[in-house]
Amino acid sequence: MLLIELVALCGLFWGACWLGTGGDRKNLYGFRSYPDAVQNIVRSRPELAGKIRQQRPAMTFVGNLLLFAILLFGLGLLTRREDFAGNFLNALLLGQGFNLFDLVVIDLLWWRHTKRVRFSGTENRPELYADPGKHISSFLRGIVMFLLVAILDGWLLTWI
Repeated sequence: MLLIELVALCGLFWGACWLGTGGDRKNLYGFRSYPDAVQNIVRSRPELAGKIRQQRPAMTFVGNLLLFAILLFGLGLLTRREDFAGNFLNALLLGQGFNLFDLVVIDLLWWRHTKRVRFSGTENRPELYADPGKHISSFLRGIVMFLLVAILDGWLLTWI
């Protein structure tokens, strides 16, 4: 059941990534994920610079923590165990599996190579998008975040 949940979660995320990209307006939503070279180009373009909206990293972390705590709690209801260790392990495996999928499949294999995430005027410059640094940093933050989610959800699922 846990594997089915992971495949469904990754599939939904893939769809959200696909629908959330494709054109300058949509790509601005994920602006913080772009390498510095791309961010500098976009900031230098007056028609795009004023549309950049960035949250502070701490707010993004807390927002993602709450989102995934709720999402994994809901999925955890389907695989709920009587003991904390079982609930914690299920939530941890699901979260870290999702985090790994995001890094390997979405960020390293798809995002860096698709023209869908490229800003106009940079479509023919794939080298600008090749730096995986921000994606790897996001993955490392995800390890911590999903550990915290697993502790919280493990406790909540055991308590209910």
